[in-house]
Amino acid sequence: MEKETRLQRIIFHLRREWQIYAMLLPTIIWFIVFLYKPMYGLQIAFKDYSIFRGVAASPWVGLEHFEHLFSNDQFIRAVWNTIKISALNLVFGFPAPIILALMFNEILHATYKKTAQTIVYLPHFISSVIIAGIVITAFSPSVGIVNTVLGWFGIDSIYFLTKPEWFRPIFVGTGIWQEAGFGSIVFLAAIAGVNPSLYESAVVDGANRWQMMWRITIPSILPTILIMLIIRIGNIMEVSFELIILLYQPATYETADVVNTFVYRQGLQSGRYDFAAAAGLFNAVVAFVLVMVANTLSRRYSRTSLW
Repeated sequence: MEKETRLQRIIFHLRREWQIYAMLLPTIIWFIVFLYKPMYGLQIAFKDYSIFRGVAASPWVGLEHFEHLFSNDQFIRAVWNTIKISALNLVFGFPAPIILALMFNEILHATYKKTAQTIVYLPHFISSVIIAGIVITAFSPSVGIVNTVLGWFGIDSIYFLTKPEWFRPIFVGTGIWQEAGFGSIVFLAAIAGVNPSLYESAVVDGANRWQMMWRITIPSILPTILIMLIIRIGNIMEVSFELIILLYQPATYETADVVNTFVYRQGLQSGRYDFAAAAGLFNAVVAFVLVMVANTLSRRYSRTSLW
């Protein structure tokens, strides 16, 4: 009886709000077709896959690919590079949009504020190919602006993009420049939801702008910061594949090769689809565990979580 009542409530709710669910339907279909349906192919990681036999007819090999994976020096190097680049992105890239949003919130001149926001939002809408072209040109040893400036101080030209030690700073800095402005939109929206009466009370108590930012603005948007941090931790293994492919080269594999580029080379270039699928599955499992742990810790200590 209880199940029938619950089902009736669901049907009633669907009939009453059918317009909303109709708008949601294309997104649901997209998720099913492009995210859930491809999960069928994950079994390739446990098979001796052949494109001629197909997924179903290929023989099972158990954990053989994973054993080879964890004994592969290139894969171990790719995992460590992924962790190091993601850690740098987390330390330097995650606070950047928060700081930017706080700075925008302090700008009182409307025209100047809109102009500055437009300028910092723009790189997000530029293709990664163009971004990579700008970076390659900027760091060119012959015509790049960076080496030109270094030349003014008597420093010889450096081919930055062939130096393994320079790849991570350039990549992380490029990511901050491209995404910090657009990422600040979420935090600006959170700041806009702060109760104005809190600022009015602070002014009456004699607080300055700096004190109001630290004592009111940041604590008020802390739940949003934590949610975005959980999402960022969940994507820690998903380093920007397109930009790395466009910027790295064999000379910088030592510090630039990540799990996604390893999967690309093994799967599409070498045709080892089963081995690449094992690496991709490992990447997904680690990301899932990280987001679960981050969400659990956030819910336990701050009572803020994704679910």
